[in-house]
Amino acid sequence: MTATEPAQPGQPRPPSQPAQPEPVVLRGLLKTPSYRRILLLCALVGIPVSLVCFWFLAGLHELQRLLWESLPHELGWDVAPWWWPLPLLLVGGIGVGLVVARMPGAGGHVPAAGLAMGGSSPKVLPGVVLAAAASLPFGAVLGPEGPLIALGGGFALLLRDLARGPATPQATALLGVAGAAAAIAAIFGSPLIAAMLLIEVVGVGGPQLVAVMLPALLSSGVGALVFTGFGRWTGLQTGGLTVKLPGAVPRLDAADVGWALLLAVVLAAVLREAVGFGQVVAAFVAKNPVARTVLCALGAGVCAAAYALVTGRSPADVASSGQSLMATLVGDPRAWGVGALVAVLLCKTVGYALCLGSMRGGPIFPALFLGAAAGVLAAPLPGLGLVPAVAAGLAAAGASVLRLPVSSAVMAILLVGVPGMTPVVFLAAVVALVTTELLPGPRRRLSG
Repeated sequence: MTATEPAQPGQPRPPSQPAQPEPVVLRGLLKTPSYRRILLLCALVGIPVSLVCFWFLAGLHELQRLLWESLPHELGWDVAPWWWPLPLLLVGGIGVGLVVARMPGAGGHVPAAGLAMGGSSPKVLPGVVLAAAASLPFGAVLGPEGPLIALGGGFALLLRDLARGPATPQATALLGVAGAAAAIAAIFGSPLIAAMLLIEVVGVGGPQLVAVMLPALLSSGVGALVFTGFGRWTGLQTGGLTVKLPGAVPRLDAADVGWALLLAVVLAAVLREAVGFGQVVAAFVAKNPVARTVLCALGAGVCAAAYALVTGRSPADVASSGQSLMATLVGDPRAWGVGALVAVLLCKTVGYALCLGSMRGGPIFPALFLGAAAGVLAAPLPGLGLVPAVAAGLAAAGASVLRLPVSSAVMAILLVGVPGMTPVVFLAAVVALVTTELLPGPRRRLSG
C-alpha cells in the first residue's frame, strides 16, 4: 500500500507525509538582478548619507555652542542668563512657523506623531533642514533624530534620481529606509539600534510583532533574574557564554527590581500625558502655524527661564535635547540637588510637550534624558542603586514615548554599558509599554 492509498479496515493508517517546504523567498529574491542592483546601490548610498549627516549634526552643534556659550561669554556672562531662552526661542519659533506655512513638506515630520521612518521627497529637504536649524540650536526641547532620518532617507532618493537609478516602488522604499538607517546609525553610533528601530518602526510583522515580543521580553527578563539569582544563592555554576568586564558590576536584587518597576509605571504615566498634550498642541498650531508656533516656543522658553531663576543653573539644562547633559548628570549626580532634579524634570517635561507639537526635531533624546534624571532622583531609595535606576528609567522612557520595547531596551543597555542590567531593562520596557497602553482614556493620535 502506498502512502496515497487509503488504509483498509483493520489496518493501521500510514504516517502522514511531511508537507512540502515553502519556496525559499529570500533565495529567489537574491537571484533577481534588480534586487541585487538595489542592494549595491544601498551599500553605496550609505557613504554619502553618513557624510551629509555628519556635517548636518556638526553644523547644528556649532550653532548651538555659538548661541548658548560663545555669545553669552562675549557679552560678559559666564553662563547664559535666565532670560536668554526667551529671545532665542522667539526667533526659532518665527523661523519654524514660516517654514511650516510656506515651504513644501511643512518642515518635516511633527515629532508628537512619533518616529517616522523612510525616505522623504527630495523637494522637502530644504524645509526639513531650515526647520531643524531654527528649532534645535535655538533651544527646542527636541533631539536631532527626526530631521536626521528625513534627511538620510530623502538624500538617498536624491542620489537615486541623480544616478537615474530604478524608481520602482520597491526601490524607492528600500532606498529610503536604507538612507534612514544610515542616519540612525550615525546619530546613535550603533547599527544595532538602527536595525531594531527598522524592525519595529517599519512594521515588519506589524502590531503582531509587538504582541509576540512583549511576552518574550517579559519571560526572558524574569527568567534571567531567577536563573542568575538561583545560581548565586546555591553557589553552583552552569556554564555559559560570558564576557568579563573590568571593574565591579552591580548585582540586581529584589529591591532594585521592585523600585525599577514602580519607576517605570510613574514615568510611563507622566510621559504618556506629555505626548498626548503634544498632540493637542500640534492640532492647535496647525490652524495658525506662524503665530501659534511662536506662542508655544515662547512657552518653552518660559519653562527654561523659570528653571534658571529657581535653581540658579543654566537655562540650557531645559532648553536642549539633553543629549550631552545626560552624560554629565549620570556621571556626577551629586552635582545636582534634589530640588534641581525635580525642577528640571517638571520644566523640561512641560517644555518637551510644547515643542513636540510646535517645533521640529525628534522625540527620543529628551525622553531619554527625563528617564535618566528620574533614575538619578530615585537612586537613593532604600535598596535601589544608581545603575539599575538609570537603566530602568532609560528603558521605560523610550518604550513609553516610542512604544517600541525592543529598540528602547537595546538603547538602554548600550547607553548604560552594563549587560548585567538587561533583565531589569526588559522588565521596565514591558511595564512602561503596558502602562502606556492601558491607562484610562484614549491615547490621542495625529491623522496622516
